[in-house]
Amino acid sequence: MALENQKVTNELRGNTLRVYLYALRQGNVGVREVQRSLGLSNASLAQYHINKLAEMGLLKEEGGGYRVVGEVKVDVLKDFTRLGRILVPRFVFYGMLFTVFTVYLSLVTVQSYASDPIVGWFAVLLAAASAIFWYEALRAWRTVP
Repeated sequence: MALENQKVTNELRGNTLRVYLYALRQGNVGVREVQRSLGLSNASLAQYHINKLAEMGLLKEEGGGYRVVGEVKVDVLKDFTRLGRILVPRFVFYGMLFTVFTVYLSLVTVQSYASDPIVGWFAVLLAAASAIFWYEALRAWRTVP
């Protein structure tokens, strides 16, 4: 199994990775659709990459099109979670969690800032952590081809 994952990791690069990501986002894809959407030079090149993904067990031919049947976390996909057809960076969830904590702490303890400054510093620390996670989420979103 580890040898298979290593093979997929080595082969899932460049245009093959772009075709795989496109198929993940779209669900069912056709050869011409992949060619046009990704700007590949001809349909046979798109067919080559689709066949390569099918040989890896990631796509399956179904009703004249192809659909994703296997998911792998390689390269840039390691930092993403798939929600339906959307790829979401995992940092989004951390950012949401820290943002909720920051807002809650700020609203509930706003009266105690004057008497206990440590609460204010803790809120600032949470806000900084939240900002860092949101920054990392945006950066990860920009790395997806």
